[in-house]
Amino acid sequence: MASEAPRNARDQAAARLRAALELFEAGVEMMRQTLRRNHPALNDLEIEARVRAWLSERPGATFGDAVGRRATWPRRSE
Repeated sequence: MASEAPRNARDQAAARLRAALELFEAGVEMMRQTLRRNHPALNDLEIEARVRAWLSERPGATFGDAVGRRATWPRRSE
């Protein structure tokens, strides 16, 4: 990331998006490494297939990673 501070709201939003994408990429790489460590016999194509499957249908996170009940968005005011 750039060392200078964002100048305006648009720059700040862009910086936050870049940070989120970098974190996403780091998470995918960590999962790839975990799969390689846990399944050393798998080749690169098999690892990538498991990474894609994890991204598509992660067990235990069918509706996202948040704790609690599923809700519609935007939430209705009561």
